[in-house]
Amino acid sequence: ADGFILKLKLALWIGLIIGAPVWLFQLWAFIAPGLHRHERKWAYVFVAIAAPLFAAGAVLAYLVVDKGLAFLLEAGVTGTDTQLEVTRYISFVTNMILLFGVAFEFPLILLMLNFTGVASARRLLSWWRVVIFVSFAFAAVATPDPGPFGMTLLAASLSLLYFVAVGVAFINDKRRGRGKEIYAGVGDDEVSPLDTTPEPVEAGARVEASDPIDAPEPITAPTPIERRYDDMT
Repeated sequence: ADGFILKLKLALWIGLIIGAPVWLFQLWAFIAPGLHRHERKWAYVFVAIAAPLFAAGAVLAYLVVDKGLAFLLEAGVTGTDTQLEVTRYISFVTNMILLFGVAFEFPLILLMLNFTGVASARRLLSWWRVVIFVSFAFAAVATPDPGPFGMTLLAASLSLLYFVAVGVAFINDKRRGRGKEIYAGVGDDEVSPLDTTPEPVEAGARVEASDPIDAPEPITAPTPIERRYDDMT
């Protein structure tokens, strides 16, 4: 029965990988009509970043599992041969690849928080102690190798990706804040600085009225909005 289950699992994963272009296209064709143009652009960027990150996590998982299992097999009792059950081995490797791949999407979540205005780059940077601690704790639990190699490699990779994401967030905040230098360094919950110093007026000086306001310019008719499948009106 184990051999039959193993063949089913291998056939399932191979079929998902080979048929990925087809079912991903069908999924996108179902979602795309409900998205606006700018939402489609961000979806393309999300996929372009998420795919390499997941692949990098899968490669790292393969290296960690290779080193971890080599250590565990060599740490057995002297004079005995350690044998692995094929079905459990395949399930273990598959779960590790998925776990590492999903973990490598963490910096993408941080960038989404920054680009949507939920968290600034300074706020993300203030979390660095917590992120490093959680990275090492997660690596200690996720890696099968009891030695420091796998844990350090995974934790260092997650920490590096975190700082790269924070650097991109700083660039985005700087680009978004051009022309607003007066508000530089002001937190989201702080009141913006206002110059309330009164200007001295000499005795007997004439105060001139401000320039008259020009007449309003005519407003052009708005461009008709393209109707979409999700429009109910």
